[in-house]
Amino acid sequence: MNVIWLIIKGMIMGIGNIIPGVSGGTMAVSLGIYDDLIYSITHLVKKTKKSLKFLSPIGIGLALGVIFFSYMIEYLLENYAFITSFAFIGLILGGLPTLHQEFQTAFEKQKESFSFKHGAALIFFFLIVLGFSFLQEPAQSGGSLEITIGSMVILFVVGIITAATMIIPGVSGSLVLMILGYYARILQLVNSFIASSLALDWENMLDQFMLLVPFGLGVLFGIFLVSKLVEYLFVKFPSVTYSGILGLVYASPFAILSNINAFEDLMQSNTLPTLLIGLFLLAISFILIYQLSKVEEEVSDY
Repeated sequence: MNVIWLIIKGMIMGIGNIIPGVSGGTMAVSLGIYDDLIYSITHLVKKTKKSLKFLSPIGIGLALGVIFFSYMIEYLLENYAFITSFAFIGLILGGLPTLHQEFQTAFEKQKESFSFKHGAALIFFFLIVLGFSFLQEPAQSGGSLEITIGSMVILFVVGIITAATMIIPGVSGSLVLMILGYYARILQLVNSFIASSLALDWENMLDQFMLLVPFGLGVLFGIFLVSKLVEYLFVKFPSVTYSGILGLVYASPFAILSNINAFEDLMQSNTLPTLLIGLFLLAISFILIYQLSKVEEEVSDY
């Protein structure tokens, strides 16, 4: 049963990573698996069996979330931006009670109380996310990618940057891809690879695979690199690290609403029904993640 929950949580993280403004790291925090995720990645070599037992279902869920929902998310963002954004805000808010509890535990372990350094870290990272959210995308549709050494190197570097932002709560990997001008290209590449695979178009599938490999390797390298840094911060400065994460998470709803043009969609649609559906999905999403967090705590206690 625990494996199924981990696959579901991995799927939610995968879907979150596709949506600009939504952070996969934030979703991991909201789902109550962030600490375990970082630990499993950084101890993959030393504790391979234990790490793979956790990472395998998460990885399966991530892949399923990206593969099966990339088309759907593209459609939902284009046609139901307000409703979609509120559903994800609910997912983020649903994990805040668990995050606050972990924050309090960090204070108790260090025998500290909230001070200037914690407030400064919270505000600093809150403002970082807001700053990112207001950056304009230079080129969302920059044309298709060609198989060259240069493009593969660029994709590898973009993969590293994307992974680094995916693993940090509050920072959206998709949003960073937008800022770099590669969001539409990568999404189109993934969707084209899936379409070619279903059609058994081996020639196009191989071309797309050749471009996805350097991007994927960059993502893996970036995840390991940043996970080591995050683990160090949790060990050395747990309460301050949680303060920064809280700042990132608090700012996430504003980033989502800003980058998905949610209110513009609300004004252009049938306003009252759209608003009510959005609020309903926010509440349902909140309850879903809150209950998932409770299930995770019960499994851990058991």
